[in-house]
Amino acid sequence: MELTNIEKLLVKYENAETTLEEENILRTYFSSNKVAPHLKEYQLIFNYFISNTDETYTKKIILNTKTKNNNWRMVAASVLLLFGAYSGLHKINQYNEKKQAAENLAQITNALKIVSSHLNKGSQALKKLHVYEDSVNKIFKNNK
Repeated sequence: MELTNIEKLLVKYENAETTLEEENILRTYFSSNKVAPHLKEYQLIFNYFISNTDETYTKKIILNTKTKNNNWRMVAASVLLLFGAYSGLHKINQYNEKKQAAENLAQITNALKIVSSHLNKGSQALKKLHVYEDSVNKIFKNNK
């Protein structure tokens, strides 16, 4: 009965579903000398964990907190960023100026078309006036 229970706990252990109490049961089982032969490979794993629980890292960890001369890199990156922003803004302004000029040209063209149509109406009226004037001149010339 205990062997089937251990095998079930091993399946749960491999699926990372065991509780701390269940892991303690497995540790005590594998630290004893009554391990089933087909479970000997697990005994090596658990014995390794037991033997290395007191192992600690004793070397001093040195963190490099000094910055090497990276200031010039930061300045260069900032200058490049500002130059890129300025040139992009300059291109946007040029585009907007061209767009505004095209809109102004379209408005001027429409205004000139309107003026032209009015002038054409006036020239047609002047043609009628010339016809009238010519007929008046013929009448007065004949009377003289």
